Amino acid sequence: MSHRSHLARTAAVPFWLDRDRPAPLPRLTSDTRCDLAVVGGGYTGLWTALLAKRRRPDLDVLVVEQETCGHAASGRNGGFCSPSITHGLANGAERWPAEIGELQRLGLANFDAMERDIDALGIDCDFRRAGKVALAATPWQEDGLRSAAALAAKHGERATLLEGSDLREHVDSPLWSVGLMVHDYATLDPARLVWGLRDACLRAGVRIAERTEVTELVTPRRGRVRLVTPYAEVSAVQVALATNVYRPLLRRLALSWIPVYDYALVTEPLTRDRLAGIGWTGDHGLSDAGNQFHYFRKTPDDRILWGGYDAIYHWGNRVDEALTQRPETFEKLAAQFAEAFPSLADVPFSHAWGGVIDSTTRFCMFAGTASGGRIGYALGFTGLGVSATRYGAEVMLDLLAGRDTERTRPAMIRRPPVPFPPEPVRYLGVQATRLSLNHEDRTGRRNAWLRLLDGLGLGFDS
Repeated sequence: MSHRSHLARTAAVPFWLDRDRPAPLPRLTSDTRCDLAVVGGGYTGLWTALLAKRRRPDLDVLVVEQETCGHAASGRNGGFCSPSITHGLANGAERWPAEIGELQRLGLANFDAMERDIDALGIDCDFRRAGKVALAATPWQEDGLRSAAALAAKHGERATLLEGSDLREHVDSPLWSVGLMVHDYATLDPARLVWGLRDACLRAGVRIAERTEVTELVTPRRGRVRLVTPYAEVSAVQVALATNVYRPLLRRLALSWIPVYDYALVTEPLTRDRLAGIGWTGDHGLSDAGNQFHYFRKTPDDRILWGGYDAIYHWGNRVDEALTQRPETFEKLAAQFAEAFPSLADVPFSHAWGGVIDSTTRFCMFAGTASGGRIGYALGFTGLGVSATRYGAEVMLDLLAGRDTERTRPAMIRRPPVPFPPEPVRYLGVQATRLSLNHEDRTGRRNAWLRLLDGLGLGFDS
């Protein structure tokens, strides 16, 4: 059955951005100097600027953004907010078993601090700490959730296994048999968060130049770093790179991540009765437990955002706004939505869009410095960066200040991720991995390719 008719009137723009946006700030047109130049006006860059001013109110901070703040991942993600800085407990426990307790504590402390900041700064982004339920559709996924529940109990993560009527009170679908509720999880409006951070930065005295692309970093042996833009140059004592998937301006980072395209749909508003018909009366988010997984949540006006599954890498790390529209993926997502919720199969979709994720070989962020400590970077958040970007900003500021802190000591900060290979091996490897993950979702078995990656410490488990 074709679901194209339900996509006929979709707006080709992220739901969160399809409303009144802040007026763009002026581009940089004259040379300037600053203490700290932040490249990138998404979550990472804005948190870095704001927290830098909090640490030193006299610091002259300039944010340089090539489009407008929130144009990219920060304004078009699903609005899920995890406390994890390791892409989930299982990923962190697998990679850093000796440190996972500390990493969990640091992540939750950062999550709590972010919630307090949102409240104290008056950011109206519909932050709802209502939890998230992961859902199993096969016996092997059920086993995986039971193992995840045991791991959560071991490390003090608040989680509850849901079966039978307990599960149906959170969601009622013919697909899923077991769920795992992680309680310390939130949803929010991602664009309103980034716009709120932008306003908070301006109130704190941060200068922001939008529609200003940094094309080159010039790092003399000593002294200030120069940032070259089309109309002006910036002379900075230190630079913080918060460029997400875009060219990182440091050659050493060229193989550290790959850009992966992710897609989402949003339905027209639903009545409370129709939502009650699928058992979804709470504010919790949902996801399924496959490698190629879906994430879904309600919006404040009772639409359903339904995204994920396809994760598309394009040859040569290609990043292009044209790639944010992919009709074959939208039709696939619409069909899968109807399979999950047959009673909603007639519901049309209002928005269809994509965004790009900076994924590393270990599925979580990394940070470091270059040029004698004059340049810092925090990248690679792999789709779970809404709260982790705040942690990355704190780490970057610690590193730029030369401070040894509890945030900079873990191995995930001290050791960089294994780099991706160059093309064509990179492209072939990603395609082989996608096929293998799909095979595991269908059979429950990790094939020889995935076992090889596991042995190399490269993961690829979601």
